[in-house]
Amino acid sequence: MFLELGKLQELGFWLLDSLSTTASKNVGDDNDDDSAYRRDLKVAKGLVALPNQNDLSLKLERLNDLPPRNLDLYPNLAKDRIIVVLYVHNRPQYLKVVVDSLSQVTGINETLLIVSHDGYFEDMNKIIDGIRFCQVKQIFAPYSPHLFLDSFPGVSARDCKDKDVASQKHCEGNPDQYGNHRSPRIVSLKHHWWWMMNTVWDGLRETRKHEGHILFIEEDHFIYPNAYRNLQILTSLKPEKCPDCYAANLAPSDVNSRGEGWASLIAERMGNVGYAFNRTVWKKIHNKAREFCFFDDYNWDITMWATVYPSFGSPVYSLRGSRTSAVHFGRCGLHQGQGEKKACMDNGMVNIHVEDADKVPNIASDWSVHIYKNQPGYKAGFKGWGGWGDDRDRHLCLSFSNMYRSTGTSSPM
Repeated sequence: MFLELGKLQELGFWLLDSLSTTASKNVGDDNDDDSAYRRDLKVAKGLVALPNQNDLSLKLERLNDLPPRNLDLYPNLAKDRIIVVLYVHNRPQYLKVVVDSLSQVTGINETLLIVSHDGYFEDMNKIIDGIRFCQVKQIFAPYSPHLFLDSFPGVSARDCKDKDVASQKHCEGNPDQYGNHRSPRIVSLKHHWWWMMNTVWDGLRETRKHEGHILFIEEDHFIYPNAYRNLQILTSLKPEKCPDCYAANLAPSDVNSRGEGWASLIAERMGNVGYAFNRTVWKKIHNKAREFCFFDDYNWDITMWATVYPSFGSPVYSLRGSRTSAVHFGRCGLHQGQGEKKACMDNGMVNIHVEDADKVPNIASDWSVHIYKNQPGYKAGFKGWGGWGDDRDRHLCLSFSNMYRSTGTSSPM
């Protein structure tokens, strides 16, 4: 099962306690704005086709309205902050490493850390609950397949399985291009990422009007102490040094590389480790929602490389330094961390050496830009790995695109 049923009652008490102890806190919008926001959000959600929610889904959705924690410790955020979003699943042995690394990042106390959960897992929640080094806000994907034990988007008794033929088995579902039916624990990866993007950019009070960059990292990304300061430098240099760059990256697109070590900036294809972009780029991505939602691959990043980025009509470059500020260290795939407890365990032992050069900004403003062209990797023409052929998943994905698309809940396009 996706969620331990014994945790549900415990979660219910925890939710009520959290709601009662934090309801009185203010989050920056005044009460009138907050009331208008809630009304607009309710109207917007009523206009899209979303699955019927169970009690747990509704409770988690209420948690998303809570203000950030640690407001007493960090009452003021920097005006030029780069918000950090941590996309997590259920690998607590990895998450602890990432959180420990973030605690050492210079400048992290100046910004807001948002942790986006794919379902509710107590071990993951405990780690985030212990954060004291910055403002932190948790959000929970309320339509995660892991929350629905007997209905879509989780597993339904009528669902086709494996390579079932629907007309013969009298089951429900559309196979992917390879003849395989949906696996809820696999499709959750793409659903979560797309829900998170729409929610962070267009749904949350704390971020829906943010015009600066937002950094996205994952639970198996080790972040170096200089990452935030380096990213501030990159985003400030990008308009002049690489005006055609869509994003800034903390790490090379080749996850096995630690960088060239040159005295130059690097422009290359956007990587999936520590990537940051602004609202202008988000609008371009959101405009390709149909391409994203209908491409038959359960991986969000491959979907972006193979169909969304190529549709922009020009190379999608990202600017980075020549020495990495983040490292991908995971050996268990995201889908392996779900399901049975300890389904994939490498005990989270990480041996990443942090040198003195990784503790201070190491990017110079007078560096020129070296551009990598025609790099290998997924691109237009790749058909996808499948796992995303069910019409229900595709239309749920599109519904996420429209959840906040009323006049009041999102910025104008």
